[in-house]
Amino acid sequence: MRKKVQKRKLHKERLTFTLMALPFVIFTFVFSYVPLFGWIFAFTNYKPGRSLKNLKFEGLKYFRYIITFWNDVSNALINTLALSILSLMTMVLPILFALLLNEIRSSKYKRVVQTVVTMPNFVSWIIVYSLCFALFSTDGMINTFLDALGINATINILGNADGAWAFMTILGVWKSIGWSSIVYLAAIAGVDETLYDAAKVDGAGRFRCAVHVTLPGILPTFLVLLILGIGNLLNLGMEKYLLFSNTVTSSKLEVIDLFTYRMGIGTQQYSFATAVGILKSGVSILLLTITNLAAKKIRGETIL
Repeated sequence: MRKKVQKRKLHKERLTFTLMALPFVIFTFVFSYVPLFGWIFAFTNYKPGRSLKNLKFEGLKYFRYIITFWNDVSNALINTLALSILSLMTMVLPILFALLLNEIRSSKYKRVVQTVVTMPNFVSWIIVYSLCFALFSTDGMINTFLDALGINATINILGNADGAWAFMTILGVWKSIGWSSIVYLAAIAGVDETLYDAAKVDGAGRFRCAVHVTLPGILPTFLVLLILGIGNLLNLGMEKYLLFSNTVTSSKLEVIDLFTYRMGIGTQQYSFATAVGILKSGVSILLLTITNLAAKKIRGETIL
């Protein structure tokens, strides 16, 4: 009798969790899998308004166009890889912030700091660009302030192509460090308290507890996020790069997603843009497969 009750309870819990996950499964299917039907446009001469029956089949013609436009494609690929690698290199910063935040003893002060640092994550990129333009443009607040002090030095960060990668990386860190640290704070909360007690018995102070107990405790979380980040290396999005791109910095900020947008929406080469998108998805799947195998080697288990 007791086993039957436990089975019913387990079945009810599984049904509850399934129903809770169902909206997210539907959302993912509608917005991630249904659009894959549009890949057919890469093999046809697509024109808006025409039905699929009237589209001329072109085979791999638009994939061969990638070689024709290789200078633009390679530039977008280099920009994407450079910005992605810089982003991966800054993944240690949320860990350091989480470690420092965890050492704050005042709970009120900790909540204030965490709230202030996390707030930029909820600010849209268009607002961020507006703030940057108001501060760093040639007629912005900083240059106006320097002129008022009699300093004849114009700071033009938004029009500096050489510093475009670094500037976008800094903005990305400022915007995401608080939100990214939440995962590590949750991992820190899951560290066994007895390990801290044992370390203190051995004479470890707060610094050594953080280095020898807290840091190893969150290292598996960091490895998982790092592996997922490598698998997502080519998916940078385009919104922020579209906003900050101008005639001077466009050669440094045109990532693959922005290049696809420019080819598809800007020049109406929809079939070619779709072909580039398919190629990017294929490379992303390959990277994810490789990183999944790396996860098995490092952690003894896969992430997929």
